[in-house]
Amino acid sequence: MGRASNRASILTSPGSSFRKPRPDASRLLAFEVLTQVDRHEAYANLILPKALGESCLEPRDKGFVTELVYGTLRMLGRHDWMLSQVSQRPWESVDVGIVDVARLGVHQLFEMRVPTHAAVSATVELARKVLGESKATYVNALLRKVSARPLEEWMVFIDEISDPIERLSIKYSHPEWIVSAYFDLLKEEPEVIKALAANNVPASPTLVAWPGRSTQEELVALGGRATAYSPFGATSVEIPSEIDLIRKRAAGIQDEGSQLVAYVFSQAAQNQQNWLDLCAGPGGKAALISSIALQNGKEFTANEISPARARLVEQVIAGGEVWVGDGRTIVERGVSFGAVIADVPCTGIGALRRRPEVRWRRSPSDLSGLTKLQSELLDSAIAATKVGGIIGYATCSPHLAETKVQVSSALKRNSNIRQVSVEPFLPENLKDAMVNGSMQLWTHKHGTDAMFLTLFERTS
Repeated sequence: MGRASNRASILTSPGSSFRKPRPDASRLLAFEVLTQVDRHEAYANLILPKALGESCLEPRDKGFVTELVYGTLRMLGRHDWMLSQVSQRPWESVDVGIVDVARLGVHQLFEMRVPTHAAVSATVELARKVLGESKATYVNALLRKVSARPLEEWMVFIDEISDPIERLSIKYSHPEWIVSAYFDLLKEEPEVIKALAANNVPASPTLVAWPGRSTQEELVALGGRATAYSPFGATSVEIPSEIDLIRKRAAGIQDEGSQLVAYVFSQAAQNQQNWLDLCAGPGGKAALISSIALQNGKEFTANEISPARARLVEQVIAGGEVWVGDGRTIVERGVSFGAVIADVPCTGIGALRRRPEVRWRRSPSDLSGLTKLQSELLDSAIAATKVGGIIGYATCSPHLAETKVQVSSALKRNSNIRQVSVEPFLPENLKDAMVNGSMQLWTHKHGTDAMFLTLFERTS
C-alpha cells in the first residue's frame, strides 16, 4: 500500500515530467494563431483580433499575444537561422510543430521582456501540451542551446557573413529577393538597412476620417496624433474596433500611405465629373475617395471582382454604385469615366510592418503573373477613361517590376496617354517622395506603407 502510494505521488509530483502539462493561455493562443498563419495561409490581421475577442484574456495578456505573434512572424527568418545553428537535424526537416513552438520561444528570449528561464520553461510547457513529451524534450534542448549565447554574440556571427544580401536577409529577417530588390531601388547599403529595419517596427493603428461623416479633429480628440501628411488621418491610442466613429462607419482604419494615394488621385481628378475605383475591395480607398467625391459634387462608382469584398465596399462608401465584375472587362459596361484609379493586386511588400507574413508568402515567381494582371487592369482603366481624363495606377509595393517598369511599359503600349507629374497634387510638406514624376513613399522616410502612385492623362 505504502509503495503504491509513493509511486503515485512521484507520478503526480509537480516537478515530474509525467504531470499534466499546463501551458499558460496566452502562449497557447499565440501558438494556435501562428500555426494557422504559418501552415494554413491565414492572415494574422484577420484571425488574431477574432481570436483575442473570443478569449477571456486580460488586456495585458492580449497585448502579450499580439506582440508575440506579430513579432515572431516578422523575425521568423533570423529565428530560423539561429535555431538551424544548434539543431542536430537540418532545420527544414524538423517537425513543423517543433519549428513553430521554437520560433515562439526564441522570440521571447531575444525580442521581448521575458526572463530567459521563464521563456524556456513556459515554451517547453507549451510544447508538452501541443506536441507531446518527446518533442518537448527536443524543444527544451534547442532553446537551452540558443539561449547559451546572448543576442549580441549571435549578431557578431551574422555580421561576419561576407555576402551583403545574405547577411542583411538574416539580420533583418527578410527573404533575399526582397533585400536584393531594395538594393535595386535604394542603391546604398545604409539606406537599405533603414528600409529593412523600418519593416520590423510595429505600426500603430492609423484612423481615417471620411469627409462629410467625420473629421480629423474628431479623431485627434480621441487622444491620437494627426498624421503628418494626410489631412484625414490620426494615430489611434484605443483599440479601433471599440471607437464609436468606427463602429458607426463614420471613419475607418487606413494607413497614411493609402490615404495619400486616395487624396492625391482625388486632387488630380477635381476637374472630372465621374470617378471609378476599378479594384475597390475591401473598400479602404473607395470609402475615402467616395466621401471626397460626394463633398465635391462628383459621381462615384466602385468595381470589385469578388462578391464578398464588393459587399464590404457597399458598407463603407458614401453614395455611388458598386459593380461586381472583372476590372479587365469594365469597358463592356459601355460607360466612360473622367477619372479612374486602378489600385492593382501586387506583392504587398510595401506593407510588411503591418502584414509581416507576406514577406514569407511571396516569391519572385509571383511577379510574372501579378505584373501581367497589373498591365491588363491598367490598360482596361485607360480604355474606360474619357479623352482628357485622369488615370491613377497604384500599388502597395516599391518593386521595380510593379512600379517603374509598369509605367514605362504602359506608355509604350498605349500611344493615347501621357504621364502627368504627381508633384502639384502632393501635400506641401511631403518631401523626397517623387521618382520620375511618380509618388513613391517609404516606411523609413515617411512613416507610411511604401505606396506607389503614377498619374496619366488620356490624350485621344
